[in-house]
Amino acid sequence: MRLLQDAAQNYPAWLAAIRGAERSILFENYIVRDDDVGQEFAAALAAKAKAGVDVRVIYDWFGSHGAGALWSPLAGAGAQVRAFNRPRLDSPLGWLSRDHRKTIVVDGRIGFVSGLCVSAKWLGDAARRMDPWRDTGVEIRGPAVAELTHAFAEVWQAVGGDPLPPETFAGAEADGARAGDVRLRVVSGAPNETGTYRLDLVIASLARRQLWLCDAYFVGTSAYVQALAAAARDGVDVRLLVPGASDIPALSPISRAGYRPLLDAGVRVFEWNGTMLHAKTAVADAFWTRVGSTNLNVASWMGNYELDVAIEDRGIGEAMVVQYESDLARATEIVLTHRNRVRPAETRAEPAVRRARSGSAGRVAAGAVSVGSALGAALTNRRVLGAAESGLLVKVSVAVLGFAAVAALWPRVVAWPLALLGAWLGVAWLFKAWGLRRQAPRPDGSASAEAPRSGDDGA
Repeated sequence: MRLLQDAAQNYPAWLAAIRGAERSILFENYIVRDDDVGQEFAAALAAKAKAGVDVRVIYDWFGSHGAGALWSPLAGAGAQVRAFNRPRLDSPLGWLSRDHRKTIVVDGRIGFVSGLCVSAKWLGDAARRMDPWRDTGVEIRGPAVAELTHAFAEVWQAVGGDPLPPETFAGAEADGARAGDVRLRVVSGAPNETGTYRLDLVIASLARRQLWLCDAYFVGTSAYVQALAAAARDGVDVRLLVPGASDIPALSPISRAGYRPLLDAGVRVFEWNGTMLHAKTAVADAFWTRVGSTNLNVASWMGNYELDVAIEDRGIGEAMVVQYESDLARATEIVLTHRNRVRPAETRAEPAVRRARSGSAGRVAAGAVSVGSALGAALTNRRVLGAAESGLLVKVSVAVLGFAAVAALWPRVVAWPLALLGAWLGVAWLFKAWGLRRQAPRPDGSASAEAPRSGDDGA
């Protein structure tokens, strides 16, 4: 395997593999934009589909909104294209679960796992003073590629696709001979599962010298924050690198509200000074490395389909350490003072960099969990609140007081939306119950009706 940094290394490697495909291409990504980059990838996939290659594409409906013009020509070329989790009347909150994976498998012989989506934002825009987004991916050959194929098959069937043909798996296994000396495991996250979360907690407890984390949307749970704090108190060099300005502005104050307990315990926190830091990586003791799509928040750990690789290799670990140190050269360390926090003066004179905008319902939901934790602590005193959380409480208090005033002065403004929501939930649950009854087995053991599929062809 090899590490690939930023779009400058990832995109050319992806396109070369796609254009060299002979049997199959499995392409899955959270965001595909209808811009120059998205159109180049769509054209490359369409060309291989026309040449008879089995091309299957999964895109997330929410993440890839606005890219509809790409799918019909791709499907017309012979590719199978499916959208993940379109809104449904029978599942009012189902849209919170997303397919956040970013992976490609070609001919069962080469695979890619990363945090990069397919968008010109990752390339930046020099004319508008927008740097390329900072991100990390890996290219994989050998037995682990078969695991990537199985991970794709899981989501393909979740969106209503038929099982992958046996030859796709056979190809992956046939080309899965040992290709190097790197020990690597594929970590396939799915909604309501906590495998990656438990792995991250274990690594926080096992690290002995160093645990350096890079994350785009950090909203740690109490258990994870406590694990990092405990490691730091035990003498582990724990560092957290996050964006200085997020593409989701509402998430920045929520992330910063969680700095205080980390800083108090000795965890070093850094904010990236570039356009956007989007990488999701970790390196422990310069030996264990995680790279992939999972952010350090509840939405990624428990709500989405995610895909990462866990690597045990000294060479890869040391390369990640070098890259992390290079990234810190473009970051500002957050330190505690009598006024809680200050940025080092030497970093304030840096020229301003424009930040790109994007978004994710799942990450906003993760922020809501953090807000709920702070509010719960304020009401029950089950944990000590930090000074950094005072601003968050003020904003929420103002919003709640405003809501109360509206409810008192114009009750219909509140009552009608609540009534509409209640009616929607009631109808959705009845529809769900009716669908479940249709699937109930008959006395002869057969189902009364075929279970409805959760996906569509997206074309």
